[in-house]
Amino acid sequence: MKITFLGTGTSTGVPEIGCQCAVCTSTDKRDWRMRTSLLIETEGQRILLDCGPDFRWQMIKNQIYHLDAVLISHEHYDHVGGLDDLRPFCKIKDMDIYTESNVVNAIITRMPYAFREFKYPGVPKLSLHIVDEKPFKAAGTEIIPIRVFHGQLPILGFRIGNMAYLTDVKDLPESEFEKLKDLDALVITALRKGAHPTHLSLEESLGYIEKIAPKTAYLIHMSHRIGLYREVEKELPPHVHLSYDGLEIQL
Repeated sequence: MKITFLGTGTSTGVPEIGCQCAVCTSTDKRDWRMRTSLLIETEGQRILLDCGPDFRWQMIKNQIYHLDAVLISHEHYDHVGGLDDLRPFCKIKDMDIYTESNVVNAIITRMPYAFREFKYPGVPKLSLHIVDEKPFKAAGTEIIPIRVFHGQLPILGFRIGNMAYLTDVKDLPESEFEKLKDLDALVITALRKGAHPTHLSLEESLGYIEKIAPKTAYLIHMSHRIGLYREVEKELPPHVHLSYDGLEIQL
């Protein structure tokens, strides 16, 4: 399995518009973060995890010209704002999108033009599949949904093989830890240093990593308040890393 970190930032991205802090003015490209999204390549299939407003540039930058399925964690714009840009990927067949029923409803509400009986030429052809907490298959690959909470909002994380993707997490119910055993890689939110009402802080994320005990862990969905990459990376345990846009790992 190959994992490409297409974007590793929070909803505002980094640099944040108008900010002159050390992170936002850094010349280290590892401090520049598009909105969070991952590409999983396994068994010859490509599965996109979340499709935010930077999707178009992420595809161009990484020279990705084919996708087999898209998993959406929740309806917030930084995770669905790029769905219209799936148009070039829908020329051969409709793009399969897997997500919960409330997210399906939100997508249809925001993009009614894509779901009318008589569609305008060129609109994205999206095939929406409702999933819940039961395992399902996307592009022939087994996906195990993980129930997490983004503040009070229930959203989904996903386990694919021996990796798990948990973005925008604040709380992880005890019932879900069994699904996260024996991971080679855990990808998990660490918004910033210091508490936040709807996202894990760096300190809280490290606590969950210790409890889940993956072989390696990669932090995502960081704001500029996480600190400079070169400094924070030195502070982390040896098996925990700040991810950055363009990072590729093989499992």
